[in-house]
Amino acid sequence: MVFPKFRRTDRPDHPDPDTKDVALIRDNEHGSGSGSEDSDFKAIDPHSGVKRGLKTRHLSMMALAGIIGPGLLVGSGGALQAGGPAALIIGFGVIGILAFSIMQSLGELTTLYPSGGAFTDLSDRFFDKAFGVAVGWNYFIIWFAVLANEYNVISSVMVFWSDKVPLYGYFLIFWFAFLGFQLLGVETFGEAEFWLALIKLVGLTAFFLFSLVYVGGGVKGADALGSLYWRDPGAFADGFRGVAKVFVFCSTFYAGVESVAVAATETKNPGVAVPLAIRQVFFRIIFVYMGSAIFFGLTCPYDAPGLIGGSSRALRSPMTVALQNAGWEGGVHLINAFILITCLSAINSSIYIASRTILFMAQDGKAPRFLGYTNKRGVPVYAIVFTNACGALSMMNISTGASKAYGYIVNLSGVSTFLVWGAISFIHIRFRNAWKAQGHSPSELPFQSLWYPYNAYFGLGANIFLALVQGWSTFSPFVAGDFVDAYILLPLFPVIYFVYKLINKTRIVGPLEVDLQTGRRKDLDEARVVHKGDLPLWKRLFKSF
Repeated sequence: MVFPKFRRTDRPDHPDPDTKDVALIRDNEHGSGSGSEDSDFKAIDPHSGVKRGLKTRHLSMMALAGIIGPGLLVGSGGALQAGGPAALIIGFGVIGILAFSIMQSLGELTTLYPSGGAFTDLSDRFFDKAFGVAVGWNYFIIWFAVLANEYNVISSVMVFWSDKVPLYGYFLIFWFAFLGFQLLGVETFGEAEFWLALIKLVGLTAFFLFSLVYVGGGVKGADALGSLYWRDPGAFADGFRGVAKVFVFCSTFYAGVESVAVAATETKNPGVAVPLAIRQVFFRIIFVYMGSAIFFGLTCPYDAPGLIGGSSRALRSPMTVALQNAGWEGGVHLINAFILITCLSAINSSIYIASRTILFMAQDGKAPRFLGYTNKRGVPVYAIVFTNACGALSMMNISTGASKAYGYIVNLSGVSTFLVWGAISFIHIRFRNAWKAQGHSPSELPFQSLWYPYNAYFGLGANIFLALVQGWSTFSPFVAGDFVDAYILLPLFPVIYFVYKLINKTRIVGPLEVDLQTGRRKDLDEARVVHKGDLPLWKRLFKSF
């Protein structure tokens, strides 16, 4: 069956009058280059067929705590085991600086062009369509690998509680449940992600407070930890080799901060929501990631059994180890319940991001055309089914064990994160070159990246370096299987690029040829905008925050 390139749906020109979002007044000097002004205010995006249903608070919470799941809570055990507490902080810190740099570039691009396809589409426009194909498929690989890992963890948690249902049985239950939920539409996804992300922030805050009490000797019956685990077993598990291993894990934990660009097309007011989300990523890096690195390293020794990469076929979170060491054996159930909640959020988000990525690629001829179909409610049915089916990769844990399966899939996806992030920095540089060549100034941009061009070049160089060095530990002693796992996706990027380029004879776009207008649109609620000064005091304070 052949489907049209774009699914257009007749919808009212203005959103539902009951919508409660109120956008702050802002200048729209950049105008709208995506077509008629009427199309800017349609509830269904006329180009991609998806529904503009995400509210500003949905995107903000996605930026603060969205996509945070077993990667952080369980996967960080692998990073801790591989490198030690000092390497964990170094890894989270370095990748955090890199993520901040990438988000500055992405914020400038996405605020101006909140169009379908995000950075895969912009790769076409500012450089070469073959480059966009390579970026898009690498980004999809990240998310179907992350999805498989999350199915792996959630099934393992359920087996821990009751093994009367086999592992694949739990997988099938969750597979059909998430498929049905995703087909309800983007508003349902956004609302669920908002509340689940809020629970994650509250849960992490509670653990950080417990860690302070535990380290300081405030837990009855447990000695004050202080910096014990930094001395015994030590700050570093394997010197620089361990630090190199940590980078792979941390890149996977951070993957998802760039998802606001994918969600921008389905956001009602991207001009307000995207800059706000970009700014909030900074607080995510400081509180969620650096906080976790510090407290996980203080309360859990890197040689604790059951951490990812260890000999156990099960997997445990550093949070579980901390509570058990503090004398609360039953705490494992509390942490598993928390992990279960984060899995629900992370699987929900992974299916969303991967399905939209493959949807936009299919609509642009970069993937099988049928995956570009959306129904009348703006739901990409076939893209969601295809993405969810890729989660079956998690069933490799039946033969290898949950711990090793997690490590394998993390290594598989880690290098792709560096490649995609490097591509974002590169297309930002290409955009600025075209922007200047066509007579525009940075002051015309609705959101300006900090410290350009230094930030963009740093992001490009650092990602290339980390993509090359992340598998360094497999060289000595040389382990063929681990080497292939670490580097197999590195040559895949140029292979996709050159094969597509040769077959389709694409060419690099010059700065003066770049289309700087398509994809720009006004906010959906702009027709009903109010001045900030007209809002009640409590709403003004909330909006400022």
